[in-house]
Amino acid sequence: MKRLILGVWILVSQGTQSPPGMMPYVAVHQPEFVTASEATFLQDDDILLGVASRNVAKAYPAADLAQHGAVSDTVPDGPISVTWCGVCNTGLVFRAEVKGRRLHFQYDRMVGANEVQKDAETGSSWQQATGEAIDGPLKGTRLTLFPTVRTTWAEWRRRHPHTMVLKPMPGYAERMPTLSARIKDATRVGPAGAPRGALTLDERLPARETVAGLEVGRDAVAFPFTELRVARVVNERVGGVPILVVHQPASDTTTAFDARAKGRTLQFEAATADAASLVDRQTRSTWNAYGLALEGPLKGTQLKQIVLIPQFWFAWSQFRPHTRVFTAGNTPR
Repeated sequence: MKRLILGVWILVSQGTQSPPGMMPYVAVHQPEFVTASEATFLQDDDILLGVASRNVAKAYPAADLAQHGAVSDTVPDGPISVTWCGVCNTGLVFRAEVKGRRLHFQYDRMVGANEVQKDAETGSSWQQATGEAIDGPLKGTRLTLFPTVRTTWAEWRRRHPHTMVLKPMPGYAERMPTLSARIKDATRVGPAGAPRGALTLDERLPARETVAGLEVGRDAVAFPFTELRVARVVNERVGGVPILVVHQPASDTTTAFDARAKGRTLQFEAATADAASLVDRQTRSTWNAYGLALEGPLKGTQLKQIVLIPQFWFAWSQFRPHTRVFTAGNTPR
């Protein structure tokens, strides 16, 4: 059996042949990379997942990830798995190691209209939206999220001009423009209704509106992109922790940080229309959208990044039914 998702055939059973002209939906375990100047297959507004580990920056285009489901890679901080579910618009990076054992993932099946991937080492199956093993020897174990930023090629290249870019495998690059356009369209205006297989439908938001999900302990908040494009800078508390959320509307880049620095809790406001620059109200220091103080009493201070989970609302809400929903007027739904 096979399933068509965003123009890519998912092979539900191993050994199934791809239809003529389609590429196999298989994970990448030996990725190759090119320099930024060589990444001619990318447009400025193409969406990607960016990872920065010490002095190494890597970009994983969403339109390529959507053709594989998972990419196994290694960065200075250790092994990672870069994942993307095209059905629920979810891009996440996990530490690909459990109890000192490296794991390699491959598409297995769909549960709740979200991909489930099986690791080759133990045969455990992992829900991509939550990072939890739902069956197998490691059932109940959760993978650790690795810091990533969902952004555009232009924004990532501006921040990391020496970034490396995942090189598409032969035959896959030709399909990237069409897939990239669909991903961008779905992020701006999600298709109507939940896809087949969704577990529940929470009607507080359209099923396929993109949200940035944030979970601290048992507290979860969904920040809809439509609201973030208005608010741009959000001061919130999640799980008792003061949180700063910054959204740059031009690229839909959303970042989040622990808003505490030097023993005090800070509150922020946009200093520019695009929220590329912020000011904290307590010290009037100037910050960029990535949690770094550039000027003022706190110059050089870096806020701790909080990992966000961008995905369609139906995917976030079905696995976190008690989530709160942020609105630009701070009136929860």
